[in-house]
Amino acid sequence: MKKLLLVLVSALVLFVITMSFMRSSIETPDYEVVRVLAKKAEIRRYPVLILAQTTMTPGSFDQNSSLGFRRVAGYIFGSNQEEAKIAMTAPVVMEMGEQTQMAFVMPKQYALEDLPQPNSQQVQLTKKEARTLAVLRFGGYSDDAKIQEKAAALRALLQKEQIAFNDQLIYMGYNAPWDFIGRRNEVAFELK
Repeated sequence: MKKLLLVLVSALVLFVITMSFMRSSIETPDYEVVRVLAKKAEIRRYPVLILAQTTMTPGSFDQNSSLGFRRVAGYIFGSNQEEAKIAMTAPVVMEMGEQTQMAFVMPKQYALEDLPQPNSQQVQLTKKEARTLAVLRFGGYSDDAKIQEKAAALRALLQKEQIAFNDQLIYMGYNAPWDFIGRRNEVAFELK
């Protein structure tokens, strides 16, 4: 019994280390932290980003995240005119407002014109101009209640600091569903 327990614990430790290594090897966009707000949030300046995105009917994270993810994941997994596989990056970005959009940031090696065209008309390739975001980070799994709670906290902080922002909520998720430890999620608003 002790041997079995030792084997199981060893396998679990190896799994956690492997998942941590795999997570750290996923490309993320560069950004500059311009300011830290009350030790809780960051003002970040992002460069121009190339996105593969899909637009859905207005709705919540819970309503649209799976559908949006499947559409855009299909594109990077080969549902494009060249049947090319494109590396997964983080975060997955979801903008919720009058329209709900799910986007994957394309790897830095690609210019917009270098990417294969999507097979689906529901996936578009676009350039997101450089922008400045106020960002609040949180852990655990995301759902509508948690995202709205964190967005309200960020909104209140920005209002207290008298920082003008667009009220379209941006959610950024960095982890695969099977990552249990060290999950990274963020809510953000674009600054005016």
